[in-house]
Amino acid sequence: MDKKLLQMLKDEALDTRVKTIECIASFGSGHIGGSMSIVETITYLYYHEMNIRPEDPSWPERDRFVLSKGHSGPAVYAILAKKGYFPLEWLGTLNQGGTMLPSHVDMTKTPGVDFTAGSLGQGISAAVGIALGQRIKKYQAWTYCIVGDGESQEGEVWEAAESAGAWKLDNLIAFTDLNGQQLDDYTENIIPMHGLKERYETFGWDAYEIDGHDFEQIADAIGKAKSVKGKPHMIILHTQKSHGFIPGEGIKSNHSMPIDHEKAEASIKALREREGEAR
Repeated sequence: MDKKLLQMLKDEALDTRVKTIECIASFGSGHIGGSMSIVETITYLYYHEMNIRPEDPSWPERDRFVLSKGHSGPAVYAILAKKGYFPLEWLGTLNQGGTMLPSHVDMTKTPGVDFTAGSLGQGISAAVGIALGQRIKKYQAWTYCIVGDGESQEGEVWEAAESAGAWKLDNLIAFTDLNGQQLDDYTENIIPMHGLKERYETFGWDAYEIDGHDFEQIADAIGKAKSVKGKPHMIILHTQKSHGFIPGEGIKSNHSMPIDHEKAEASIKALREREGEAR
């Protein structure tokens, strides 16, 4: 990856994190943990990889993105607003009366959202159906999907995986956000998420395991996946929950957190300072 592209992606990811924090602070609380852990992946997809038309969100032949872990919507909203799907001002209405930005993503409300997230596990099932539909219609399009690690304890995820493998849906690229935490505890203390790569390979998938905060690794894995024919693709992202929201990093209860404007401003300042030191 050339330095100019890498720097652009890092800058957009930082801005997405800032806008995500501000979005959640506008309501006073929200799902900060899982929103922040997927920022690099969605930044890469929307700013470099996906074939989309923000001016025409319903374009039939577009690439599709399914957020199966739908509570991470604030990060996706930040990206969609930045890409021009709706006004940036909407980010200040998260989860409030009459909002177009509910806590969990909803395709009937928000321009650019390709699937309404319901019970966990349903999103990847929908992504399998979308990818199959694209193939039937002979669209040269990709379906991308992000699944949570806690969500992966749902049986429906594995029914979808089995179906996608059997149907050889090579236009489906899914990601597992392996941040090691879920609503109640660390996944290790509930149902350990060991051997995910091998599990997907058993179901007939092409699978990779990478650092989910490293743009170059994300780009490399997607590039390799697109060269493999006859198999769906799973990219397992090793991430940190709340990555970039420093008060939530490394603590147990960071799934949903109260964030007022003062805390948001302090955390954004600390994040900018850390990013500046890293450069």
